[in-house]
Amino acid sequence: MLKKLATNVYYMPHYSETDRPALGLICGENFSVAIDAGNSPAHAKDFLILTGKMDIAPLEYVILTHWHWDHIFGVKTMDRTTISHHDTKKKVAYLKTLKWDDASLDARVETGEEIEFCRDMIKREMPVRGDLELRVPEISFQDQIQIDLGGITCVVEHVGGEHARDSSIVYIPEEKIMFLADCLYQDFYSGEWSYDLKEVQTLLAKIKKYDVEHYVLGHQPPKTHAELWNFLDDLVAIGEIVGREALLEKAVEAFKLARKSEPTDEQLELIQNFVAGNCKK
Repeated sequence: MLKKLATNVYYMPHYSETDRPALGLICGENFSVAIDAGNSPAHAKDFLILTGKMDIAPLEYVILTHWHWDHIFGVKTMDRTTISHHDTKKKVAYLKTLKWDDASLDARVETGEEIEFCRDMIKREMPVRGDLELRVPEISFQDQIQIDLGGITCVVEHVGGEHARDSSIVYIPEEKIMFLADCLYQDFYSGEWSYDLKEVQTLLAKIKKYDVEHYVLGHQPPKTHAELWNFLDDLVAIGEIVGREALLEKAVEAFKLARKSEPTDEQLELIQNFVAGNCKK
């Protein structure tokens, strides 16, 4: 279903079983815009069926937040003018040249170009991929683009980050809502899932300048400002505790000393992420 966040803003919740990310819908007086295209033609079709039942201005554009498969594989089915960052456009153009059958996916995992998690989720979401066709975005931008939908605005800004260097956020100032997609997530394409403290701090500075009440993330439920920043402040604090430590045991001991407590499972995972980031330097 599509859930309403504000008068003109909806989202289709994520579905972790096949790695479907949340999709957004912004409705203006003149036209509407989708945020991300879905992880398959079926995902995009489900979204279009739901929007087709709504009394809204025509859906004319799709904004891609980054190049990862789960956000772009439905772009052909969406069949709308697509907007993305320049680097996202380049990545999609490259992905369009690849084959997506089982043997080709397996081969790319062997060479390290693809990771097992994505390979397995692609197969689960799309057991048959013979008719999969990608489409390169028609409109691209370098730093930021603003779109007036009629009474409501989408500010699309490239913010980068470790998860995907081409990541962009979508901010709706009239509703104080931001679609973050996956930009806050770890780097998982270069070995162990990891964070780098300086990279995290740089990214958060770009996000924090906006006046936001609700955030929509790619693979989690939406968060209020307080909910998200409580987590992000702790994320940074854990990164500062870990420092340049490259041994997990010592990083955990540093955490215990600083907090006077054992790390929770979530905190332990973050400690591991920062240690893994240090090991990549």
